[in-house]
Order: sequence, then C-alpha cells, then structure tokens
Amino acid sequence: MNIRSFARKAIALSLLSGAALTANATNTDLGAATVGVPLAFNGTALSATFDDTFTFSLPVNSGSGYSVIAFDVKPYFVTQLATFALVSSPDGIVGSGDDVLLGASVAGDIKKLNLSFGTLAAGNYYLYVAGITSGTIGGLYNGAISVTAVPEPESYALFLAGLGIMGAIARRRSKANAA
Repeated sequence: MNIRSFARKAIALSLLSGAALTANATNTDLGAATVGVPLAFNGTALSATFDDTFTFSLPVNSGSGYSVIAFDVKPYFVTQLATFALVSSPDGIVGSGDDVLLGASVAGDIKKLNLSFGTLAAGNYYLYVAGITSGTIGGLYNGAISVTAVPEPESYALFLAGLGIMGAIARRRSKANAA
C-alpha cells in the first residue's frame, strides 16, 4: 500500500469516526426528484469538518446518478470530500432504524465523488456528504441528483415483438421477390 493511498484512507477514517463530534452538520429537504430535471444541492462548511444530509424522494421506475464537487476559493474556502453515500429511508426520517446504506464513494478523488444506480424503488432517500475544510472561512461544495426513466419489462417485450414482426415481413417479401 503506498503512502498516498494510506493517507487518504486515514483521513476518511478519521472523518467518519469524528463525525459525531463535528460542529457543522445540516439536514436539508430537497423535495421530490423529477425525471429529466437535475435536483441541485450545495453546502457551506464554516468549521474544520462537516457531515451534511440531503433528503429527497424518487419517482417510480427511475434510474439515478449522484455527484458532488468541492471547489476552492483560496485561501478563504478550501474543501476536501471524504464520504458520499446514498441511503434508503422508508419512513423519511434520517437515522431511524429502517435506514439502509445502498452505496458509498470514499475519497478516491478529494474534489469529486460520484454514485449511480439502476432502477430504485420509489420512496424516500438521503445523501450523506462528509469532508474537511482548511480555508480561513471554511469550505464549499455543490452536487446534483439526476433521474432517468427506466422502461418497464412490458416495453421491452413490445419492442422485441415489433422487431419479430418486422423480420417476418422482410422475410416474406424476400421470398416473394425470389419467386
């Protein structure tokens, strides 16, 4: 294991273990995500560490992608991302006993983290974003949730049936032209 990889993992671990002691934690409701319209969020951290949650709901039959980007305005705002996670929250309450971690991205790149999923059930979810700041004022980051429609199995069946019919017609025509 190289030193750089070890240092990144050590930073992520220290952030996760210190999350309960952080001075900057917010919980923001983003509302309902809509297919084709990105749902944006942002955070401002005024202390050395931050751990923020952003609650939202997904529509039926949707795939989704999530991204967060830290940006710096040196020396005032300097941000390093450590953890970015998607959590299912059936009752819509962050931290209740029914929360299920669906996926996480941990400090591969301290300036941007991404997650993507195929079809997820309609319902309540939240994103967890954690990191550290070293700017004289704090840190800044932005993110987005992108939702795409995922066709139902019946749509694929109709598509394949249509291709089969077109193939049969083409075959019949080629036989008629050959005769």
